[in-house]
Amino acid sequence: MAVRIIIDRKVKKGKEAEFAKMLRELRTKVVPSKGYISGETLRSLNDHSNFIVITTWQSVDDWKEWEKNPERKKVQAKIEKLMARPTKTKVYVHA
Repeated sequence: MAVRIIIDRKVKKGKEAEFAKMLRELRTKVVPSKGYISGETLRSLNDHSNFIVITTWQSVDDWKEWEKNPERKKVQAKIEKLMARPTKTKVYVHA
């Protein structure tokens, strides 16, 4: 069953460009991953430091494998240093 992953991030002021670079790096790594279907990044109209990343995966197991990927973990650790608060991740399925 396909799943959607919603990742909510709030970036420290002035770190948006560095964050965008990290997201592009992650995107190049995730695209060839098993089970990855699609992804998009949205920026809040009212709070330009708040970003939502929505990815679609063939299964929650595929997502979990990507979540454990050492390359992802390395980039994610760098991203966390740019955050104003911890990243929030939620998994959803179609109702």
